[in-house]
Amino acid sequence: MEDYRAMWQELGLNVSLHEEMLDHEERIFKNTVGSQKLRPDGMRVFDLMLHNAHRERVRELLDGKAAGSPIVGTFCIYVPDEIIMAAGCTPVPLCGGTQWSIPYAEAKIPRDICPLVKSTLGLAFSKTCPYAPIKSLAVGETTCDAKKKTWDILSQMVHFHVIELPQKKNPTDVALWKQELELFRARVEQVSCIQVTLDRLKNSIRIMNDKRKALQKLDALRRSDLPPISGLDSLVVMQAALNADPVHFTKMLNELNDELVQRITDGVSPFKPKAHRIMVSGTPSVMGNWKVHYLLEQSGAVVVADETCTGAKYYEQLVEDESNNLDGLLEAVADRYFSIDCSCFTPNNARLAKVSRMAKDSNADGVIQYILQYCHTYNLEAGLVEKTLKQAGLPSMKIVTDYSEEDTGQLRTRIEAFLERLD
Repeated sequence: MEDYRAMWQELGLNVSLHEEMLDHEERIFKNTVGSQKLRPDGMRVFDLMLHNAHRERVRELLDGKAAGSPIVGTFCIYVPDEIIMAAGCTPVPLCGGTQWSIPYAEAKIPRDICPLVKSTLGLAFSKTCPYAPIKSLAVGETTCDAKKKTWDILSQMVHFHVIELPQKKNPTDVALWKQELELFRARVEQVSCIQVTLDRLKNSIRIMNDKRKALQKLDALRRSDLPPISGLDSLVVMQAALNADPVHFTKMLNELNDELVQRITDGVSPFKPKAHRIMVSGTPSVMGNWKVHYLLEQSGAVVVADETCTGAKYYEQLVEDESNNLDGLLEAVADRYFSIDCSCFTPNNARLAKVSRMAKDSNADGVIQYILQYCHTYNLEAGLVEKTLKQAGLPSMKIVTDYSEEDTGQLRTRIEAFLERLD
């Protein structure tokens, strides 16, 4: 195995702490994702994408940067990859999904805020994030109060740009959103010294739409009567989607999808027939966080759909690419991203309708609302989601948790009790 310690040291990382963090993540991965039976052969490449996230992927990004492709770090799926790529830059996610780094954040910031924010800041404070020193620009967005104040902290450490996300969807809000993306386009063009042109934007839209189409096919295959892939493995694919080179990722996913089609034909599945079908709704599960999906499927259920940012929100809609002028394409990009229905919006009737529709379309027997601790918008909206699902005849349960392993026993008991209700 190649030794990446020299690269990490050159990046200014705390190498010993970084290796400790990687060992922690490898253990969690082995005990959850790696413990599954009857995994598709094609999952090996996605496991490797996660394994190499701090290794070979960093080297690829460094080589790309040296060749003239600046790195733009992002924290949210509202930041348009198409604009970043059309400006000659490479987008990479910066969110933390590991419990390991949280104590390094809690030494400097309040404990009672979102685990994702604490994990992300903890990686920065402990000098264990290899993306921090290589990015040319970091981009935040205003989806929650904790994030907004996090940008104040990070902007003192790196070059930072904040996109204002309006939290209503009236005409004035749409106009503000499009203005914000114009400002963002100007900022990334300034970073790369490359202008976003019609041809460049068309190409980046095609790349991202191809990626979304492959993910949509995976989504459809998961909904089969006897799913050929676990929800946990599907989550691994999604986590890889956020970090990997999009063209390579799409190629590998199309190959996995072909394998899954054959598994359906052959009747090969990790699950027993008539296993309880569960949709997961709510907050994202970024790289390093596999707890809820693992516990659900270890309890005998199958996760057949994800109404999250590491699920359908990321890929469910394409960018309309029919316009033959730059302004028209930029407007299509803005429209596509503003259609995402985060819980920060008020009112959020579109999300309520979608949760019910997705659960029915996937033939889910029940819905788990997964809420990261202190994520107030999703937690408050959970009551409306529960009411909507109840009206549709779908049972649901809310799980509020963090990244730690301390509550796994309690969660397992609650999940098993919920599944018994579905009998």
